[in-house]
Amino acid sequence: MGDRNQVIIRASWVGIGGNAALAVLKITVGIIAGSLAVIGDGIDSGADIIASVITLLTARLMSRPPNVKFPYGYEKADAIASKVLSFIIFFAGAQLAIATTTGLIQGTEREIPSMIAIWVTVFSILSKLLLALYLHKKGQKVASPMLMANAKNMQNDVIISGGVLTGLFFTFFLDMPLIDSLTALLVSGWIMYSAVKIFMKTTPELLDGVQDASIYEDVFRTISSIKGVYNPHRARIRKVGNRYVIAIDIEVDGSKTVREAHEMAREVEQKIKNSIQNVYDILVHVEPYGNVEDDEKFGASSKNIRSGK
Repeated sequence: MGDRNQVIIRASWVGIGGNAALAVLKITVGIIAGSLAVIGDGIDSGADIIASVITLLTARLMSRPPNVKFPYGYEKADAIASKVLSFIIFFAGAQLAIATTTGLIQGTEREIPSMIAIWVTVFSILSKLLLALYLHKKGQKVASPMLMANAKNMQNDVIISGGVLTGLFFTFFLDMPLIDSLTALLVSGWIMYSAVKIFMKTTPELLDGVQDASIYEDVFRTISSIKGVYNPHRARIRKVGNRYVIAIDIEVDGSKTVREAHEMAREVEQKIKNSIQNVYDILVHVEPYGNVEDDEKFGASSKNIRSGK
């Protein structure tokens, strides 16, 4: 876990430095050049600084060891931070949308932005692309939804800056300052849409679910290969950070001794750990073969996984 958190911390510092430089550059040039779209792009980079700071602070929190109060540790802070990032990103987009819409309704006079706005936007696209690739690579390496969310945000910034660049070209060629405002409005809409996607992506982990339900099939397939273990059912799988917590019931011959049943449960645990990556903990409940409990309402079995229920 220590190495994982160090990767997140280093990546966060890179994000902070890169976005701080771009935010100052774009907002300054946007004001000088008179381009709302470039200013909006700079505001988005400013939001990215906050996102990287939150990622940095969260990584430090996640490095704390488990304790009595938090026996599973602090890994879910990753998903919570991603939620916070989504609100910050949405707020930045909403602010830009409100400011741009107000200007359009009031009919504020606009001038054609200067050429420097185009050059700073081109520079921004190249810089953001490099940042996005870096964060995506590091996020994949340590399976961090926070870094992946930040990388996705950077990828969106490339698209946003591309839209800004297109709007600036049309603004110059058609001599219509209105296009710059309309581009800023489209940029704000894309920012808010991206924020909603990030918010929804981290929901399964916080609700003790998994995004990819195929892991249940992997667990049942692994257990089916163990001799003397029957009817794996009531499986409950959730994620803590980038690792799985698995609870499952199995049935064994009722004539087995407690020690023999325990050894079979241990074999189930070991087989699952050997076949599935990133397992944090496994809880195996042993029942006698043919046992029926009508009050069992939660968890998945191989039967309802196949039926998709």
